[in-house]
Amino acid sequence: MIEFTVPEGTPMNIGIRALSGTAVAILLTTGPAAVAAHAKADLDCNNFTYQEDAQAVFNSLPGDPYRLDEDNDGIACEWLRHRSSTTSTASPTTAPLRGVNAGLGGSTGPAGFEVVGGVGLTVVGLGLAAGHLMLRRRRLRRR
Repeated sequence: MIEFTVPEGTPMNIGIRALSGTAVAILLTTGPAAVAAHAKADLDCNNFTYQEDAQAVFNSLPGDPYRLDEDNDGIACEWLRHRSSTTSTASPTTAPLRGVNAGLGGSTGPAGFEVVGGVGLTVVGLGLAAGHLMLRRRRLRRR
């Protein structure tokens, strides 16, 4: 355990106070913003015009993370209309979904280093806060 000694009659270490205040400020300002910035888009059948488009997304992602196949029969968004056989053979295009294509910004989620950085900041902030409380209690006991 790390022991901090504070001479009697002197104010608590200003460096510790500054670090604690900075850590708390960073956690309070970046915590909620990080969650909103990395929110993942959730697709549903209403995001597709044709069943074939929904089926292509369903087939490309294992486990049906967007719940496009409600009855688990392997067919996504069964109620959507199908392309007619007279439709041109050009590759289908879908309307832009959420994210950069729709002008809303966003991303696919936090990168690994961002998660590690966030956890690191949280641990440092909690450590500084705990250290601050320990020093304060010791100072109060000596009075």
